[in-house]
Amino acid sequence: NHCLTMPKNTDVICLFDVDGTLAKSMNKATPEMLELMKKLRSKVLIGVVGGSNIVKQQGQLGADCLNDFDYFFAENGLMAWHNGKELAKTSIKDQLGEKNIKELVNFCLRYIADLDIPVKRGTFFEFRNGMINCSPIGRNCSQQERDEFEQYDNKTGVRAAFVKALQAKFGERMGLTFSIG
Repeated sequence: NHCLTMPKNTDVICLFDVDGTLAKSMNKATPEMLELMKKLRSKVLIGVVGGSNIVKQQGQLGADCLNDFDYFFAENGLMAWHNGKELAKTSIKDQLGEKNIKELVNFCLRYIADLDIPVKRGTFFEFRNGMINCSPIGRNCSQQERDEFEQYDNKTGVRAAFVKALQAKFGERMGLTFSIG
């Protein structure tokens, strides 16, 4: 097979998302997927672009994942590595400042406290370098609770209303964009 004997083409890079592409959301990549990435890396440059922090991505792709890909971008590109060596890092905290972050977090906590939703499980915030991930039901919920809340939210628009309130209060003033993820 001609493809198997071709030298590595470093003019081509294939970038992959983690959740939903290399692995199911919040799950480990299969051994077959990791082997496929290893084979592809022998032919072209490969990289990962994901929204989660590096610890979560290592949990999904393996502890040595920074060395298993030519390029690795965590937290939507705010942390970058090339061949296992850090290239760059920036943080939303540096951009917003602690005063603005506390105002945003306090608003969200009050908003969530007043929500009448089927379940609340704790860990409502995950602070990342590039975003503040806020979950109305809490990141400690089970997969079943997450799926049930998604169905509930599709009917009631809880998250869309939350995003609208956040955008109105903080969007223009702090230069932030809010979305449902």
